[in-house]
Amino acid sequence: MSEPLLCVRNLSLAIRRERGALAIPAVSGLDFALDAGETLALVGESGCGKSLTALALMRLLPSAIHIADGEVFFQGRDLLRLPESVMRTQRGRGMSMVFQEPATSLNAVLTVEQQIGEALALRGLRGKAARERAEGLLRQVGIADPARRLGEYPFQLSGGMKQRVTIAIALAGAPTLLIADEPTTALDVTVQSQILDLLLQLQAECGMAMLLITHDLGVVARVAHRVGVMYAGQLVEIADRAAFFADPRHPYSRALFAALPEMAHRHRRLSALAGQVPAFESMPAACRFAGRCGQAERKCREEAPLLAPEGDEEKAARVRCHFPGPVGEAFPPDENSPSTRLAEKTASAEHAPQSPRNVSPSAGPELLRVECLKVHFPIHEGILKRVRGAVRAVDGVRLDLAPGRTLALVGESGCGKTTVGRALMRLVPMTHGALFWQGERVLLNDRVRQRQLRRQMQMVFQDPFASLNPRMPVGEILLEGMVALGIVASMQAGRPALERLLDQVGLKPETLDRYPHEFSGGQRQRIAIARALAVSPRVLICDEPTSALDVSVQAQILNLLKDLQVGLDVAYLFITHNFAVVEYLAHEVAVMYLGRVVEQGDAQVVLSAPSHPYTQALLSAVPRIEGGREIIRLRGETPSPVNPPAGCHFHPRCPRVRPECRESYPEERVLPDGRRVACHVVDIAPAQAHTATGWGGVNTDAR
Repeated sequence: MSEPLLCVRNLSLAIRRERGALAIPAVSGLDFALDAGETLALVGESGCGKSLTALALMRLLPSAIHIADGEVFFQGRDLLRLPESVMRTQRGRGMSMVFQEPATSLNAVLTVEQQIGEALALRGLRGKAARERAEGLLRQVGIADPARRLGEYPFQLSGGMKQRVTIAIALAGAPTLLIADEPTTALDVTVQSQILDLLLQLQAECGMAMLLITHDLGVVARVAHRVGVMYAGQLVEIADRAAFFADPRHPYSRALFAALPEMAHRHRRLSALAGQVPAFESMPAACRFAGRCGQAERKCREEAPLLAPEGDEEKAARVRCHFPGPVGEAFPPDENSPSTRLAEKTASAEHAPQSPRNVSPSAGPELLRVECLKVHFPIHEGILKRVRGAVRAVDGVRLDLAPGRTLALVGESGCGKTTVGRALMRLVPMTHGALFWQGERVLLNDRVRQRQLRRQMQMVFQDPFASLNPRMPVGEILLEGMVALGIVASMQAGRPALERLLDQVGLKPETLDRYPHEFSGGQRQRIAIARALAVSPRVLICDEPTSALDVSVQAQILNLLKDLQVGLDVAYLFITHNFAVVEYLAHEVAVMYLGRVVEQGDAQVVLSAPSHPYTQALLSAVPRIEGGREIIRLRGETPSPVNPPAGCHFHPRCPRVRPECRESYPEERVLPDGRRVACHVVDIAPAQAHTATGWGGVNTDAR
């Protein structure tokens, strides 16, 4: 039998400390192999050591971390014994890496051509030959008009295009091993599908091996051959993909599956893991998962389990657990969690008979309505900065919000979702539109009324770290809005209210005196939610609040949002591209394309039988566990909002385009089930039925 392309034996990493102090173990005893043409996915929560493992394989670890032990054989050579001059010849040629955040991994002051050219120069390509190859690479990764894009800088590209450029750079050296660290995180489902298609195509054509690092189990199910689960710096399970999805053996693996949101779980809390991954400096000596495991026994707290095979086959599943168990064991939530106590208080309200208001927003008191919302950003050119056009970010949107209801706003990146939320908060000016609060119109130039509404409407931003002031303790951050709106006068007067507020979001009172950098991503998002709730708003606008969180932390935040909505009767405008979250949390859904809503209605109806061709394409691209659905691949990219296509904006990409689609924008139609659809072909387009479960995965037999 041939040797594997990559063989990792007992790889251990440690964090350096001051002279004389013992190093802190970070990653311990990793053992795995990877064959040519094979994909191994590493999954687990943030802080488990996945990215550190990838950096160690590339020998790109930060100076504070060193390789303490182990061997890494690549094409028969031990990479850890190579001098740096030889290792440089391996990077970009034998092995390449796609980093998690393309905006930080691309050089902001170099054009796309210059950055791809650096990788091509390692292969001896320069001048015209390098430019032609760079164009071919951009075309290969699905970027339209590659000749023009080569001369652009990273800030001129969308998030999806930046990620494709980083993939093109990684592929420029024709590597035999590609390490992809969260290559689709925060991308919308259509771009994600295109990138996964590209990676699978290149793997089939070139026999390239791939180490995929992700926390998205849907992506894993679609592209991986084998799955490795990491927890607290150790591999706790490694198995064939089909076996892993059919019967995950480690309690931590099963907990990750239990935390996935879906329609079937919307009337109960998600099984969120209590606690956090232990810090490297306080790692337990025995089983590292015992403190969070629902089935831990005395042996688990006294003896460290080994990564042992569960069969005699060469590639049999290996599990690091004293008591590997069957599927479906319960993982009880943290009974001491304040959010769990809130859930218990409000459970009776959630399961009580629904009033007409809870059945449909139109049947009860209207809280917020916006009609014909437009946000156009002028384009200035020349020395005199004359207006030469406008970016039509939002171009005539109508939305309705009712108390205790969630409206999800979905669509591809650049469709105007976030701009809608910012416009409602008046963080960007409205060009046109009518805003009604509890049936009363609010004039756009009425600053007094707008200030009053600011207390009624608050926003939770996508990146909590960027939206929290790093120089202020949490108490001052929470108090800032309360003082500005005259709710409290000082920290001393407001501290009891702040402690009650932190209790609502599951944080301890001592949080008030700490700074944002001292918290995990999930805790920072809880602080951001607490800041929004500090002024007792009636409407909460949530802009991708869970997009960068792993599944267990996401489950905690979704449980919290659901508990707060039931307990406080808050209306949510939930902006997201995660359809699993939409299924679990939303009552209604609105689908946006190029600044306009193309379909809106009851979430279960829209997700189970979409009418608009664009909605059908979006849902077909969502990874899910069960199969039976073909992906609808859209042609090209979203047109520019500066110069949208004549007629229906979607017609250049629509698989069901008709002549009238090119001539006029379709009027909104109300279907018998109550949904509103803007489409000429809605009467003839067969609605594709989609099961209302399992958006967190994809057909495991698809490959």
